[in-house]
Amino acid sequence: MHAGSLSEPAPAPAETAGWNFADLWETVADAVPDRVAQVQGGRRIPWRDFERRAAGVAAALLAAGLRRQDKVALYLHNAPAYLESAFAAMKAGFVPVNTNYRYTGDELVHLWTDADAAAVVFHGAFASQAEAVRRHCPGVRAWLFVEDGTSDCPPWASAYEAAAQSADRSVGPPAAPRGRSGDDQVLIYTGGTTGLPRGVMWRQHDLFLASNTTGDPEVADHGHVRRRLEGASPPVGLPAAPLMHGTGFVFAATILNRGGTVVTLPERSFAAASLLDAIVREGVTDVCIVGDAFCRPMVDALDQAPGRWDLSRLKVVSSSGMAWSASVKQRLLVHAPGALLIDFLNASEASGMGRALTSSRKTDSGGRFQLGRNACVLGDDGRPLAPGATVPGRLAVRGHIPLGYYKDPAKTAATFPVVDGVRYAVPGDLATINADGGITLLGRGSGCINTGGEKVFPEEVEDALRACPGVFDAVVVGVPHLRFGQMVVAAVQMADDAAWDEAPLLDALRLRLAGHKVPRAMMPVDTVGRGPNGKADRPGVTRRIAAWLDERTPQRRG
Repeated sequence: MHAGSLSEPAPAPAETAGWNFADLWETVADAVPDRVAQVQGGRRIPWRDFERRAAGVAAALLAAGLRRQDKVALYLHNAPAYLESAFAAMKAGFVPVNTNYRYTGDELVHLWTDADAAAVVFHGAFASQAEAVRRHCPGVRAWLFVEDGTSDCPPWASAYEAAAQSADRSVGPPAAPRGRSGDDQVLIYTGGTTGLPRGVMWRQHDLFLASNTTGDPEVADHGHVRRRLEGASPPVGLPAAPLMHGTGFVFAATILNRGGTVVTLPERSFAAASLLDAIVREGVTDVCIVGDAFCRPMVDALDQAPGRWDLSRLKVVSSSGMAWSASVKQRLLVHAPGALLIDFLNASEASGMGRALTSSRKTDSGGRFQLGRNACVLGDDGRPLAPGATVPGRLAVRGHIPLGYYKDPAKTAATFPVVDGVRYAVPGDLATINADGGITLLGRGSGCINTGGEKVFPEEVEDALRACPGVFDAVVVGVPHLRFGQMVVAAVQMADDAAWDEAPLLDALRLRLAGHKVPRAMMPVDTVGRGPNGKADRPGVTRRIAAWLDERTPQRRG
């Protein structure tokens, strides 16, 4: 076995062998050791060093006394250390846990105690936050400090870089090797947009197959992996989305699964020009974004400097988690005509619910998705609806789905029901299924607005608003109204070169929407305030609009 690896995984019967990311990535490192695994700025890490550095970090975690399937929290910006730490945790039989780096104080304490974190890997920029909550997290036995030029390593932490480099000097595998299997877990915490964040428990075998882009078989076959790496043109992937979110991490993992290169940007906030520079410089073939929040600044930069960036090597741009407007997709295709744009309908709890494909040869489907291979729409009786059903139902997916929510059996039972002996993941998205089997996404039932007895799904109105000339982004919510129960209102962000004029927007909406869906008020805003995952703070927007309405029309509720 290659130098620095923890242990040879115990062989399993061929018919039961499960996929484990650490086993797979070790196979890639053996097969193509000189190929570049990670790039950030001027730093280039070949697969050989990626594996060895992860082995060193794994040895440090083992030395700290962590037990099998203990949780390792990753409190990191996008950087090589993020994927190294995840690799290290999985090597040693531990569970990587994402941490939203925008959390502070009580939010961090809640996440790390809820996850039973036994170790935290953190960037220097977060040292003061980590120190402030450390005494409230007594279960954390190891703190690994990742140097980023912002602070010195505190005395209560260990230097990550020293651990990562230690495997280069090791003679054999670290002590106390741990076995691995496809049952080993990855814990992905949700964004908490509908309450406190919850940890979604994925078996590595299921997560691998749910996101399988390589055509690998259901049974783990590392000989197959070696064969597909021979002579293959490896992908170069750039996750513009944060790795701390499931979208960014799973995308990066699929690039590594294919023996490719993951490029991360050194900037700590999104800069479209830096992203485009990296795409050209590194020959990026695959990019992961979060809808319009990322794509609009990209196409604005491309339009302002035509010919500056050659995107001819870009093959795939994928998005998940936020609306991606048809007009913005078409603007991108002008500059990247050879790219395939994939709008995924995924959630932390469910992968493969649906997708929409757009290319220079295939026009956008106008907000409609094709159901995934294992997806369906469940009716009120819990059974799949037939194509052409006129009533909305809940999107669901079966097959390779999570085990459930960590330490939350009640929520697990509600979100992962068993119907006629089939277990589904049902994260809450509502949709109608069309006669051709396609679906029209309506949004989350929890955000549905009831106005005068009519149901209005905010996402449908938001899509219509974003299609209006001059609109950059929009968030639609319901506010209390004495007569109608709720009324539909919108926060609207115009493009930089567009003036606010409500009348033509309302005229355009009336051509696309039924009257009860057209907002009764629209508040112009400088920004709708989306988070780094592209999700809107709907409760915050509702409060802003309610206060704005009360100032304008104190009698609005009568």
